[in-house]
Amino acid sequence: MIVTDDNSKLDILIIDNEEVDIHAVVDLLQDEYSVRAAGDSLSVMKMIKQKRPDIILFDTNIPYTDAHDIIKRIHDDELNKEIPIILLSGHSIDHITKWSDLGVADYISKPIEPKSFMLKLSLWAKLVKKTMENKEKQQLLEQYKNIVDRSAVVSKTDKRGIITYANDKFCEISGYTQEELIGKPHNIIRHPDMPTSAFENLWGTIKAGRPWVGKVKNLKKNGGYYYVDTIVNPVLDDHGNVIEYIALRYDITELEQYKDLLKDELSTTSRNLEENMNYMRQYEEAISFVTAILKTDTNNIITYANARFCELMGYQIQDLIGQDCSQLRDEKHRLMLDCENIKEEVKNKKTVTKLLTNITKDGRKLHMTTFFYPIVDRHSNVTEYLQIMHDVTEIVNLNEEIIDTQKEVILTMGTIGETRSKETGLHVKRVAEYSYILAKLAGLSEKQASTIKQASPMHDIGKIGIPESILNKPGKLTKEEFEIVKTHSTIGYEMLKYSKRNILKTAATIAYSHHERYDGNGYPNNLAGEDIPIEGRLTAIADVFDALGTDRVYKKAWKLEKIIDFLKEEKSKHFDPVLVDIFLNNIEKFLLIRDTYRDVEQESALTSK
Repeated sequence: MIVTDDNSKLDILIIDNEEVDIHAVVDLLQDEYSVRAAGDSLSVMKMIKQKRPDIILFDTNIPYTDAHDIIKRIHDDELNKEIPIILLSGHSIDHITKWSDLGVADYISKPIEPKSFMLKLSLWAKLVKKTMENKEKQQLLEQYKNIVDRSAVVSKTDKRGIITYANDKFCEISGYTQEELIGKPHNIIRHPDMPTSAFENLWGTIKAGRPWVGKVKNLKKNGGYYYVDTIVNPVLDDHGNVIEYIALRYDITELEQYKDLLKDELSTTSRNLEENMNYMRQYEEAISFVTAILKTDTNNIITYANARFCELMGYQIQDLIGQDCSQLRDEKHRLMLDCENIKEEVKNKKTVTKLLTNITKDGRKLHMTTFFYPIVDRHSNVTEYLQIMHDVTEIVNLNEEIIDTQKEVILTMGTIGETRSKETGLHVKRVAEYSYILAKLAGLSEKQASTIKQASPMHDIGKIGIPESILNKPGKLTKEEFEIVKTHSTIGYEMLKYSKRNILKTAATIAYSHHERYDGNGYPNNLAGEDIPIEGRLTAIADVFDALGTDRVYKKAWKLEKIIDFLKEEKSKHFDPVLVDIFLNNIEKFLLIRDTYRDVEQESALTSK
């Protein structure tokens, strides 16, 4: 039976088969403790299964053999062995001695003297609470360690730099096993590109007891390399002496390789691109490793924020405590209910990793990779949420800058091909806009349409390989000259085909296929129908529409009515018939683009007609 029950108090289970004795003990305990009682093995095990008690009071008036069976069944569960069992006995010490073999922790003589009974029980209660606190602290510490281990590349070394610990992520990124790393100096992964001065600075900083933060290029076991944002922190003893070092890292290899690859792909394209490449070379500083920590209750109310989080967000700690952390997020996360969705997942003991945009006190956007982890109590109930954040604002901004620069470079490269043939300056811009609108109207996704828009300015990049005397010839080309001009499709393709970047791969496809004809009579590969890539079919219509409407060295601009008639005539011959119908049914959209990006020469030509 349950006598009293209060979850805020220590739980005491009385095992006794005498109702009178039970009530006597309950009367003494019920104000300070939650008390339950059972008189037989079945009831005892049922109550322990319902809720594990903190202390057991066992009255020896139960026959020894029955008591032996009850205690054995309790101790069959390893966790239950931690519960102190205190005997209540009116027998002599000699009689009680044999009970010690059963694993009892203490005894209290009967008849019970209330003051001494409560004093002894109070001492045991304090010991149990202290044990519980230490266990919860250890459990919390272990959870924090697991979070760090799962969210970062971690290693520890002794004072000499000899590796004493390396987590799985460290082994995965370096290619070494733990056996190959433990006991080795940390310079086993030192890359020759790293200057000696960097490590002199590192050791000087950490030996002085201060953390070191920076970007490091490391050597893999297979000879490859990887970049990491790193913080090396000295671990101090009670006297402030360094006893070991712990290092946490985040992998930024892909970003660094992306920057290097873009430089390699674009550095030899044209001298006109030197200014853009100079812009790229200015990103030489490593993005600092940052760990910000936030704790909330299960309703997302902030209960703790470390100094780094406060520094990044511009708040004082007192400004944050008690605030709903979702109010710190960008509005887009609130609209998408991101915080609510994450809360539900973590409440179900799931870990969540998400890139979130926070808004600082002064209104700036702070992009942070955030690792959400559920913190549980000793009963495995989720009591709070831990958020470990890595500031990737510079990476996000840099990636946007790289993408913007790539778009600018592609537009510039496309213009190079056009200016060599003295074609209108905004031709590539209009073709890009026409291609994008037509792609969207044809049902392509926003991502596909945007890629075509960014890549289409390169459709005639191969013209940089055609002699100017042919490109700018005012009269009709000879058969031999036209064959030379036709090679610009292949030249453009050969220039771009080796790139691994999606935009440049699409540009290669467009350069190669935008002069193919739907009826199979185009060049360079005589492709027909839908064998021609959709990118080429779209750009072909955009290119011809714009070319016919502008002056060229070999012709005057056509009137709109004549261009429309031409497109209709060339349906299923030169052009994809479905795309032509879409284009003509939405002609006003394309005319708006033409008028928005009109050349001065084009304006003059139209005005004179």
